[in-house]
Amino acid sequence: MIDKKIIWGIGIACILLLIAIIIAIFFFRSSEDTWIKDSNGIWIKHGNPSDTPEEVVSQQDAIVCGLEMYNRTDKENISSQCLGSCWDYAIDLVHVPRDEVDNRMENQCEDYRVRKVRHFIELDKEGNIVRII
Repeated sequence: MIDKKIIWGIGIACILLLIAIIIAIFFFRSSEDTWIKDSNGIWIKHGNPSDTPEEVVSQQDAIVCGLEMYNRTDKENISSQCLGSCWDYAIDLVHVPRDEVDNRMENQCEDYRVRKVRHFIELDKEGNIVRII
């Protein structure tokens, strides 16, 4: 006959193993389907998230708006300059690699300097996103 302590021990071990498996599945599954920022600060899908957070939507809208501003800019006279603001983002042109002129206060967007907007999108002279903060 099997001792009751052994049966209880096996039962408790099985329950703990099942709990550990459920936690592991939840942990690994939840980290796959989300939004993450890439090295430039752009929100990108990681896996297949079920919804799109408001901060992602607002950044995507600001990117579209900023690129429209860039496309209306005279490409012959582009320098380190502020193109304007799109909602909570300032749109700024910078050199790649970054130059001293890009750090001058007069070349940065006033809306960002005075905290009228909280974020900025930096574009290079070809309209590529350099970084988003």
